[in-house]
Amino acid sequence: MRKKGQKTFAKSAQMQMSFGMIFSIILIVAFLAFAFFGIKTFLGIQNSAKSAKLASDLQADIDKVWKSAQSSEEKQYILPEKKSFGCFVVFNSGARGPKSGIYNELKRADYGKENFVFYPVDLSNTESFEIKHIALASITQNENPFCISNINGKLKLKLVKDFDEDLVRIERVG
Repeated sequence: MRKKGQKTFAKSAQMQMSFGMIFSIILIVAFLAFAFFGIKTFLGIQNSAKSAKLASDLQADIDKVWKSAQSSEEKQYILPEKKSFGCFVVFNSGARGPKSGIYNELKRADYGKENFVFYPVDLSNTESFEIKHIALASITQNENPFCISNINGKLKLKLVKDFDEDLVRIERVG
């Protein structure tokens, strides 16, 4: 006969089994949450790397054209995911042209010397760069910001320098 407060072995084993199952489910959920967080972080790093590579490759190509006497080269670069445009912009000048509506959002990525910004701006990633040796005043004369569209994940542009020019001009392709 059972005494008051004494549990049978079967009931005790069932309770331990339930606790073990609940604990296992909690651990599985925690591991899945950590895995999704890790994947999201990795993809963010990947987009930052694409941004930095685009800026580095663009600067290297501009430097090559800038050092030549005359050149006209069409180039394409891989644009980070979820970016609609790569924009050349003068922040101390007013907005004008068809993309003037995004000027204020691009201005959030201005830290002093930047003249190339990705749109839409996401300040958690690298979004703006200083590109040297470009004729920024000429590029943004009619459009500020001067934006180049993302076409199938690529940014296509033309780098132009004539004999009488000191700096490289950027033009849209097609």
